[in-house]
Amino acid sequence: MAKQHQYALTIQWTGNMGEGTSTYRSYERSHTISVDNKPDILGSSDPSFRGDKTKYNPEELLVASLSTCHMLSYLHLCAVAGINVIEYTDKATGTMVETPDGGGHFSEVTLHPLVVVADSAMIDKANELHHQANKLCFIANSCNFPVHHEPTCNAVGER
Repeated sequence: MAKQHQYALTIQWTGNMGEGTSTYRSYERSHTISVDNKPDILGSSDPSFRGDKTKYNPEELLVASLSTCHMLSYLHLCAVAGINVIEYTDKATGTMVETPDGGGHFSEVTLHPLVVVADSAMIDKANELHHQANKLCFIANSCNFPVHHEPTCNAVGER
């Protein structure tokens, strides 16, 4: 039997302005995401859906999950392969398409990792490992849309 991992969290809606959901405009989309022994995450819906732009929305958190999962898989592969990563930054983007029925779906996410390695001789292998990291990423493997990668890799001092 395959190993299984369980995850538990609590979502608490905090947007009742006194009238509940009596009308579409009578409530805020604010909520708190809580996990035991971790700081809370303040969330809302996307501002396009009457959300608070100062709080994280589910769409941003999905893109962040993909970016983070890829990074962690990638760093593991680099460590095993002897690629010394000094810095890693990703400016990930995602596209969500609304459907006429009021729903929607992501059509794609693109990761733009900028990796800095210790030595220029590591660059080719460092770039190759993004493909393997994508195959290992738990979150990317759970999506029904493509996750693209447009990596850049430089050696220390070559930026």
